Amino acid sequence: MRRVLLVDDEALVLRALYRTMRPLFQDGLVQLEMFSDPEAALVRCGEVSFDAVFSDYRMPGINGAEFLEFVKRLQPDAVRIVLSASTDFAEVSNAISRGEVFRYVAKPWEADDLKSILQLAFDRYDQACETRRKLDAAAAPRISSEELELRRLEQEEPGITVVHRDPDGSVYLDPEEGEPDTRG
Repeated sequence: MRRVLLVDDEALVLRALYRTMRPLFQDGLVQLEMFSDPEAALVRCGEVSFDAVFSDYRMPGINGAEFLEFVKRLQPDAVRIVLSASTDFAEVSNAISRGEVFRYVAKPWEADDLKSILQLAFDRYDQACETRRKLDAAAAPRISSEELELRRLEQEEPGITVVHRDPDGSVYLDPEEGEPDTRG
C-alpha cells in the first residue's frame, strides 16, 4: 500500500486537496493522511514511512522548506512535493533546493496533474528504495564460500561444525548417543 502525507495549515485547503486526491486512487492502494500541524506531521513521519509528502510552502512556525528538510532527514526516500500559491519563485526555488523537492505544485491544482505527479513520485520512490537496497547489499559483509559451506553443513547436521576441546587444548568429538565415551 502506498502512503501519502498531506500537510497544509489551512484546513479548507487540506480538505480540498484530500477530496481531489481520494477519487484518483479508488483501488484502495493509496492511503492519504492529513495534518494541519507540521510538527504533528513530523511526529507521524517518525512512526510510519511515506512514499510521497505534500507540504504547503507558507505555514506559521515552520515553513514548507524547513518541514521538507526534516522529512528528508527522517525519510530520505520519501518523495517531497511543495504546494504554494506564492509567485515568488526565488523563495520557492530555495525550498526546492534545500529539501530536495521533487515537484512544485501551484495552487489551485488540477486533478489530472496531481495524479500524474503522484505516479511519477511513486516511480521515483520505488527507484530510490531499489537503489538503497542495492547499496545496502553491496555494503553488507561478504560471506566466504567456506562460511557458506559451514552453514550448509550445520543446517544438514546440527553440531557437526562445533569443535570441542579439553582443558589442555586437545580436540575431541562428542560421543554420539549410545556410544561409549573414550576420552581418557
